[in-house]
Amino acid sequence: MKKKIAILGSTGSIGKTLFNLILREKNNFEFSLLTAHKSHKILLKQAKALNVKNLIITNKNDYEILKQKTKNSKIRVFNNFTQLDKIFKKKIDYVMSSISGIHGLEPTIKIIKFTKKIAIANKESIICGWNLIQSQLNKHKTEFIPVDSEHFSIWYGLKNYKSKDLENIFLTASGGPFYKTSLNKFKKIKVSDALKHPNWKMGKKISTDSATMINKVYEVIEARKLFDISYQKIKILIHPKSYIHAILKFNNGMTNVIVHDTTMKIPIFNTLFSNSDRKLKTKKVDLDILNNLNLNNVNSKRFPMIKLLDFLPDNHSLFETVIVAANDKLVEMFLNNKIQFTDIQKYLFKIIKKKEFQKFKKKLPRNIKDITNLNDYVRLKIDENNI
Repeated sequence: MKKKIAILGSTGSIGKTLFNLILREKNNFEFSLLTAHKSHKILLKQAKALNVKNLIITNKNDYEILKQKTKNSKIRVFNNFTQLDKIFKKKIDYVMSSISGIHGLEPTIKIIKFTKKIAIANKESIICGWNLIQSQLNKHKTEFIPVDSEHFSIWYGLKNYKSKDLENIFLTASGGPFYKTSLNKFKKIKVSDALKHPNWKMGKKISTDSATMINKVYEVIEARKLFDISYQKIKILIHPKSYIHAILKFNNGMTNVIVHDTTMKIPIFNTLFSNSDRKLKTKKVDLDILNNLNLNNVNSKRFPMIKLLDFLPDNHSLFETVIVAANDKLVEMFLNNKIQFTDIQKYLFKIIKKKEFQKFKKKLPRNIKDITNLNDYVRLKIDENNI
């Protein structure tokens, strides 16, 4: 029997990687739904390639174009996630949630009840709304697997253990394009410089987050929430080779070092085939890299974003949304050449230290609106202050 699956964000890098994996085994799968914000041409091409009958595209103009192009076909096109009950008559086997940004949270939460398993690649959804996601996972008995390479590696390394068995988690960071850049040159960093990641091919926003290393702060927050482990037990190590993705030190003296190539194909493949004997063709173990792992502590002068960890409350809160919203807006401004690279962290710390935002450390997200409204408010305040 074919496995029924859906991809939220099928035209992005994660969605495309999964789509291409399935394309090679299309006789074993049936797509129930593909979604995108724009990119109607790619979405329609994907739908035709695998005979997908349901599409969601949220941009109004792209929706109208796609609706027109499919009017004489059996493809149903929707422009929001309010009618999922018309698409799913019973639980499907697997969903990949890879819509980027905070706006990926609502679709993720809404689709959980319609799937047996969900793989989530969206950092912001987990950072800002994990308590809401976890509630739905428990309510609908839906299996969850993280896709981010570090958290997938932790999840994989914990298969024979529990979180309470952990003494420490070590997350690795490549150091990005500025690991060896002289500190006195940071103010001259251009957008094109920040996008030159040495190991990974990523979008502009994620590449910039990697360059400032706020992406690693996000990953610490994710690990804290996903694996219910205190911030004090989570460490970050610089590892320019990006070969080790996580190191798990257990209370029994054992240590698991999770290694794989720098490709998202590996975690994506394993979320889809987590309980099967399917094989993925990969590179051989690289002994040259193993003999030159080069692991170091993070220099906070080079990467001051790491100091954000000192401001985080131990409990789940809306304060994480303040950080994500402010960073999203500031990175957007940097990419549009409105502020300098070093201004991202300077203004971010200035914003989160304000009393009006500090109060959110004691407030738990009750619903999606709490998160989206705060996100909009933070962005508006940055605009109003002409930062």
